[in-house]
Amino acid sequence: MSPKWPIFYYETTNDKCPIQNFIDSRKDRDQAKIFSWFSLLEQQGPILPRPYADLLTDGIHELRIKLSGEQLRILYFFCFKDCIVLTHAFSKQTSEVPQAEIKKAKAYRDDFLSRFNEQKLKEAINENL
Repeated sequence: MSPKWPIFYYETTNDKCPIQNFIDSRKDRDQAKIFSWFSLLEQQGPILPRPYADLLTDGIHELRIKLSGEQLRILYFFCFKDCIVLTHAFSKQTSEVPQAEIKKAKAYRDDFLSRFNEQKLKEAINENL
């Protein structure tokens, strides 16, 4: 079954991918759980409820993953009606998501939207299927 909400990993203009770097830094067992949550997000999109996901502010959402007591957050946004772009991930140390992380996600979103239109994004997603 193909995803209803295809996921795209944000890449900087110099081809750095914060999400891929984060995933690569994790153990295989942790990667499996992260990918299972990505699958939930792909299938349910904006209706994925807490405790899995939540809207933070201004169109920035968080995927909420707990691994061995560690609170991981993966920030993302929706674009072009049916696509999800994962911006970056971090280990949450406090009860609130740090404003610096939200600001980073917004900057990544602005950069992404300045470089991609809907057609270009869909072509990139199809290349990765």
